[in-house]
Amino acid sequence: MVPPGKKPAGETSNSNKKCKRYFNEHWKEEFTWLEFDYERKLMFCIECRQALVKNKHGKAENAFTVGTDNFQRHALLRHVTSGAHRQALAVNREQLAFETRVHGHPELRSVIKVEVNPAKVAILTTVYWMAKEEIPDEKCSSLLDFQKFNLCQALLASEHSEFYQPGSIREMQVAIAKVLHNEDRHRIKASPFVGLVVDETVDVLEHRSLAMFTTTVSPCNGQTSATFLGSFELPAGEASTVAGKVGEVMRSFGIPTMKITWLSVDSASLVAERLSGVGTALTSLCPLLTEIHCLSHGSSLLPADSIISIEYLQKYETTVDAVYRLYSSFRGESNGLQELRSVLDLCEIDLGSPKAIRWTSIFPAVEAIDSSWPTLVLLLEREAERSPVAHSLCEELKKFQFVAFTKILLDVLPIFQKLSRFFQIEDFDLSILKPIVSTTATTLQAQKSASGQNLQEFLNEMNEHPQDDREGETRLYYKGVELANCSKVHLKHFEVLKESYLESMRGNLLDRFPSSVLEAISSFSAIFNPKCYPQSLEDIGSYGVSELNFLLQAYSRVVVSERALSDFPLFKRIVFSLSQLSFKDLCVKLVYSNSEMHELFPDFAILAAIALALPLGSVLSKKISRGRELLKRSRSRCTKGEGLSDLMKIAIDGPAINEFDFALAIEYYESMRESSFIMAQV
Repeated sequence: MVPPGKKPAGETSNSNKKCKRYFNEHWKEEFTWLEFDYERKLMFCIECRQALVKNKHGKAENAFTVGTDNFQRHALLRHVTSGAHRQALAVNREQLAFETRVHGHPELRSVIKVEVNPAKVAILTTVYWMAKEEIPDEKCSSLLDFQKFNLCQALLASEHSEFYQPGSIREMQVAIAKVLHNEDRHRIKASPFVGLVVDETVDVLEHRSLAMFTTTVSPCNGQTSATFLGSFELPAGEASTVAGKVGEVMRSFGIPTMKITWLSVDSASLVAERLSGVGTALTSLCPLLTEIHCLSHGSSLLPADSIISIEYLQKYETTVDAVYRLYSSFRGESNGLQELRSVLDLCEIDLGSPKAIRWTSIFPAVEAIDSSWPTLVLLLEREAERSPVAHSLCEELKKFQFVAFTKILLDVLPIFQKLSRFFQIEDFDLSILKPIVSTTATTLQAQKSASGQNLQEFLNEMNEHPQDDREGETRLYYKGVELANCSKVHLKHFEVLKESYLESMRGNLLDRFPSSVLEAISSFSAIFNPKCYPQSLEDIGSYGVSELNFLLQAYSRVVVSERALSDFPLFKRIVFSLSQLSFKDLCVKLVYSNSEMHELFPDFAILAAIALALPLGSVLSKKISRGRELLKRSRSRCTKGEGLSDLMKIAIDGPAINEFDFALAIEYYESMRESSFIMAQV
């Protein structure tokens, strides 16, 4: 009964708004923890009322324990991702698990959880910081002693239980990673669409593993997130092995197949596998899936294994590898050889690694070979009489084909470097992707008939002298050195090599960016980038119709085409007036669930969410690079990779120490140790 003179609870907070909000019964289907008091007209959270977990202010109450009349889906999404709700879920889940374990064992009911104290937080904080800074686990004990020496009050004030010992660091890392992964699951559940990034790495022992990332979109504010899901060992096998592992990870994180809109592979061998069935296998599971090259990690734009079938490339790389190994420790005063050594440091090349180094993909290494070539030839000639290796290398370096192919690499590699740099930009302009890929392919095609700048300068600088003893042959000199193998047959063979290499590079590029993908990305840019719109409002009538039709056909499962086409004229006029916004800004405005544009243009809001899930930007690029570095350096810290994925998760996605929920990590950790204790007693 509402007291006289007072409005019903459901109307109080909405009295100043244009329209009154009501409770939506369908919310109960989406949020299973939600209950509604029909008499008081208030929403509650069953989980939070049951757990009554204290928050950071020491209060156990929140809006969903005392009841709220804020009937907005945004409020529900905000609550489900809150720390209080997550802790409540953990407490209720662990309590249920505990009651199940002790059922039939009354003597164990006296076991209670130890109250969180500063000493426990101090220990987990140390473990967390060690993982972030890549400090070996065995240093934990000495770090704790060091903190005590510096009079860390939390560690000095009280004794911690036997659970909190340096020997338990592995379990603590698992608990910390569990907190982060639970946040991932909430983020994935809230995101309307998800992009998936699969990055294959191979260690020195040729063990393959998949590092997987997701890109998600928050409907609360439209912001995107890049998340590391984990590193997973991959047994040797065909494309179905990769597809099976990806599907397994998707299920473990509860990612609905209808949410996966982008699959981005970032590995030369995975690209090859992609063409033989990985994408096909996943597309059959994910009907909205579009397969693209990982735009956020442009270094792998340069093909490695895919063009190694060209016979001369293997010989060229063997020669360059031998030169670097021979002169990497040279202590002379030659500037050219110092440049060779500096390349090893600059590019972090480990000559001691058993893994083959793809020298033809490393521009600084090729550049150093080119600039130091005359010096190398002179040094090798001096050593030739004493060393068969030096003699063989000298003969190879003096061949016309070696010098000419080096010049080709100097012309080609910068093209891909420039292309890669575009993809590192945070707000990458998608409208230029199609033109820049097309321009790059055209440039490579043109170099097949007309030589690039470096090759052309080399050909012009050569000095030609008639061969006295052989008719039809000439002697060619370059920088004072006579080149070998300069006959017409050799020159013709080089032309075939040049065409094969350039065509392989061009074909690899077009395989990574097929026309259908370029068309999709170009269409998104045409619709959602205000800067692509015509300058005059009078010219906007027919703009973007074909691009919109392309997107509506591609995503017909999640949009209403007739409604979108009907809304398009008004949508274009509004976008035209928002010319100051970027592509991302407009998409964020559309995806934000409380915005007017979100309600006015539901189909465009869906398409904008798909566009935002694209695996793009410097944040994702840095996380992929960080994952590769950690995997490369951390293998030795864990036996057979055990625990490596958790360490990588903390190092890559762990927030600042003051932002992490250590109380929840302690809950998880003590539950794990408690379970082990109970099982041991049983």
